[in-house]
Formats: sequence, C-alpha cells, structure tokens
Amino acid sequence: MVEGAHLVGSVPLASAEAVFRSASRVLGDRLLTLPDGETGPRKDWIAWQYAVLAATPGLEPVPAGDRGYLRPQLVRLRSGAGGVRFGPLGYAGAALESFALFDRLQADGTVPAGVRFQVSLPTPLAPVTVFVHPRDREAVEPAYEAQLLDELGRIVAAIPCHRLAIQWDVAVEIGLLERVWPAHFPDVEGGVVGRLARLAAAVPAGVALGFHLCYGDFGHRHFANPADAGTLVRVASALSRLPRPASWLHVPVPLAWAEATAYAPLSRLSLPAGTRLFLGLVHVADGLEGARRRIDLARRAVPRFGIATECGWGRRSPETVTNLLELHAALSDRVR
Repeated sequence: MVEGAHLVGSVPLASAEAVFRSASRVLGDRLLTLPDGETGPRKDWIAWQYAVLAATPGLEPVPAGDRGYLRPQLVRLRSGAGGVRFGPLGYAGAALESFALFDRLQADGTVPAGVRFQVSLPTPLAPVTVFVHPRDREAVEPAYEAQLLDELGRIVAAIPCHRLAIQWDVAVEIGLLERVWPAHFPDVEGGVVGRLARLAAAVPAGVALGFHLCYGDFGHRHFANPADAGTLVRVASALSRLPRPASWLHVPVPLAWAEATAYAPLSRLSLPAGTRLFLGLVHVADGLEGARRRIDLARRAVPRFGIATECGWGRRSPETVTNLLELHAALSDRVR
C-alpha cells in the first residue's frame, strides 16, 4: 500500500510561496509535512554554509585541491586561534521567515489544515566533514553542533510544536559508513548513531521528527553505488531503536535497483508504531513505469510505505517540478 508522499526538501522554484502553492495544489491530501523548498542560496543543500564557515572568526580558507565528489573549498583553524565560536548559521532565520508565509497560506486554505511545516536541517557532521580540514574537524564539530542546536531551539520556540516537523538530513554519515571518506572518530558506526541520537533527543516531543537517508545527488551522481539496502537498513534500524521515536524515515532507492535482492534487506526493518517509511523510488528518468516496477519489488520486502524521490530537487531544472509533483500524485494514496 502506498501511503502518501514525502518531499525531501529542496524544490527549484522561485520562492517559498511558489513551493507551498504548487505542492499543496497537486499533493495536498498526500502530504503530512511541507518544506519551503530551500529556495535561493539554500537550494544546493549545504553549499551555502562554506561562506558561513569561511567568515567565522578563528577559521580561515585553505586550498584543498581535487577532492573528487566533495567540494574543493576547505577551512581550517587559524594559527593561534584558541577555538571557534559560531554566529548565526542562517537556518533559524530562513525557517522563521518561511513559517510566517506558511502560516498565512494555511490560514486562507491554500495549504491544507493539519499539514506541518517541515524544516530540513543537515546534521552538524555534514558541513564539518565537507568543509573543514581533517586535522581540525574534531575541534570544530562541537562548536558547529552547539550553534545548530541553538538555532533548532529558536525554531521550536517560535513555531507551535503541533505545526512543526524537523528532518535531519543523513548523507555524509552514509558516506562514512560506506568508507567513501575517512571519519575523524574511531568507532564509525557507534559515532554516527550516537550523534544521530543526540540530534533526535534535541527535538521536543510534539514536534514531528524525521530522518532522510541519502547517497548524495551532486551532479545527479551518488558518492557510492550500493548493491542493496543493507547499509541503509542498518542505520534505519538503529534510528528505530532510539528513545525518541521518529515520525518517519526516508530511505533512497537508486535507479539501478532492478532486482528483488536489492530490496530484500528492507524485510529486516522493524519500525515502531507511529513511524512511517518513505521510499525514495520516484525517478524522472523512467517516470510512472519505472516507479511502479520499484514499488512492486519493494512490496516483496515491506508491505507498507509512502513514496518520495531519492534526494531533494534543488539541482534540477524548475521545468521538472510539475512533472515530479504529478508523478507523486499518480503513484500515491491520500495519507491516513
């Protein structure tokens, strides 16, 4: 059974208002949460955070050379700096500005009643791994995490809990577990799960909590091409055992997964009551036909789920948005 649709985060339209209106019109009864599309400078996920880090006292840019999938820019601790303390990262400001618009559109009926405002946040490990020199990640990560959690606190204080959803974007962690990049901590799986547990605990009860697992979409390429859902199920299973339960888990389904064996690990995933599973199996490349094949394959392993794309849409052309929304509507039932 396909129960609803989930928008991961970025939508390449001109404004948050355009995202709210377009998504509500096509998917209103399919959605539990609605993001603002991460429009403007936020459309390329964490790319905009490099400028924030580079402008932070105590940090300085450093040449990085060819880093393959990762961005070429890095920062490091400035020589003689005793530490680093971050100012505003921009996430709280963007969320509060967008919620004011969301609130108005929900009040006039444009956004359906009961749909929560979704704020998608990177885990602190993501910008630190991508943009901080390896030797300084251990020193910088706690300061970045403290500031991001402070911004989460501002968001939670300003938006009623029953109208808010927080999604943590878990991509770099998957790369560390797949040994694509080295971690700056020895127990990789334990370190990843412990960090995600802290982030989950920081989201108050009453606020919907979700996790978006991801293999990346830089240049529409993954940083790894897994043969099956094994690593994703390991992470999702750990998240399902956290004291703070998630409202949903999003698991990507690569286009290349054409055999039932790729989906088989999903049969080991036991979610607590109240946690929905969304499978990111909608792809522009093969549309309805391909998504229906993947739905049939996934059902052999897990009977109930909603649908999504693998990742956000921010790097796609705006002309693809209507088609993507309509694909989600054609493939999903209304949420219950």
